[in-house]
Amino acid sequence: MPTLIFVHGACVRDAPWWWSRMTEPLAGHGIASVAVPLPSCGETGDDLGDLYADVEAARQAIAQAEAPVMLCGHSYGGMVITQAGADRRVSQLLYVTSVMPQAGQSMADLAGSQPAPWMDPGDDGTVGVHGEIVAELFLQDCDDATVQQALARLTRQSAMPFAQPPLHIAWQEKPSTYFVCTEDLAIPAELQRQRACASARLIDFPSGHHPFLSKPEAFAQSIALEIDSVA
Repeated sequence: MPTLIFVHGACVRDAPWWWSRMTEPLAGHGIASVAVPLPSCGETGDDLGDLYADVEAARQAIAQAEAPVMLCGHSYGGMVITQAGADRRVSQLLYVTSVMPQAGQSMADLAGSQPAPWMDPGDDGTVGVHGEIVAELFLQDCDDATVQQALARLTRQSAMPFAQPPLHIAWQEKPSTYFVCTEDLAIPAELQRQRACASARLIDFPSGHHPFLSKPEAFAQSIALEIDSVA
């Protein structure tokens, strides 16, 4: 059974919860899936790691997964899978309202020098997000219970990963797909298309920033079709 490994976005914790609604629908399509806890978000210990610690966490998940392995990076998670995807066991990359950095590009290079209005940088080397803005722009198509559960899982993250570029650019070598979430109010669809590399296959999906929360069954079907098309 192929395995899809999910890498979540910035400033959240409890990786399995964010992906939990996708597990059964994907299994129905014959795809196993797991979510990667990120050291930079404090999910693996008290010390906050950097981008390369997150990549190593993804690599450990790859090593334990049944092949073939596909990586799915959401938002900041695209930085992680861009490097981790160089692993020889990875056959495909899926980016979701994400970033596809070129060699030497960091998240800060792609997002701009000024923090987005929802970001909350601190003096302690961490960054968080403003919950009220997240609810309005990132979770607008989720039900109230889901919004509250998501907001309860916001966390402060090490700021270091945002200044670090991936050391390998796997999308140059592996089949890659970019899911454009057309109803994302935080990252407009046109900006998403600009962040996708020219070689990526673009798929429009009618959801906000978190399709795995708002439309898990439909999103699972889209993912399964894309995996089948490459296989």
